[in-house]
Amino acid sequence: MIDLNADLGEGFGRWTLTDDDALLSVVTSANVACGFHAGDPSVMRRVCDLAAERGVRIGAQVSYRDLAGFGRRAMDVPAEELAAEVAYQIGALRVFAEAAGARVAYVKPHGALYNRTVHDAEQARAVVAGVRLAGGALPVLGLPGSLLLAAAADAGLTGVPEAFADRAYTARGTLVPRREAGSVVTDEDAVVRRAVAFAVEGSVEALDGTTVAVAARSLCVHGDTPNAARIAARVREALEGSGVGIGAFA
Repeated sequence: MIDLNADLGEGFGRWTLTDDDALLSVVTSANVACGFHAGDPSVMRRVCDLAAERGVRIGAQVSYRDLAGFGRRAMDVPAEELAAEVAYQIGALRVFAEAAGARVAYVKPHGALYNRTVHDAEQARAVVAGVRLAGGALPVLGLPGSLLLAAAADAGLTGVPEAFADRAYTARGTLVPRREAGSVVTDEDAVVRRAVAFAVEGSVEALDGTTVAVAARSLCVHGDTPNAARIAARVREALEGSGVGIGAFA
């Protein structure tokens, strides 16, 4: 059994990026942008309404405050400030989730914050503190072996290990930085093969050709990847064809 998640609601005003309608027909969990890297109240409300209608779990995708950089630029935010900003984003999304008759079911950091919490204990603890401040023992999605999942466990929260079908991995099991060549897997067949390998074999081929063990409960297909909806549909079909059940973790 594996969860299939995607980053959704990554628009702002008249600008749209993700095909939310199509992706919500495929995934089981929706990582909804909460306004700091993308998203605005109208977008958040619409995605929550659609997700609730289709039985898709709603997750808060929290980020550094970086609209111009899409949350992918490194930032130094004091821990107390970061915790407050994480709680703020969760609270904003909760309004729209509950208005749709659903709830915020989990939290996932986005972009630079996600990668920072792999190895930065202070930032990882700040994210977890923000989750606790927002109320409720929400599960936290993160990279297997990351300090974020360790901090979540220390705080009594459920840490959910996640893999990325469309991102390249280093031999250490971390994501290849986006500034490096080959960091994003764009070949659709390769994305599908990697998704099945994660779910069935618990491993992936790293950028240098080595095999890396990756034990994941949730599998992400980025919503801003070209043809993301079609790729997600192919991934789901391939997983089910390999005997893998698809179901939300939350």
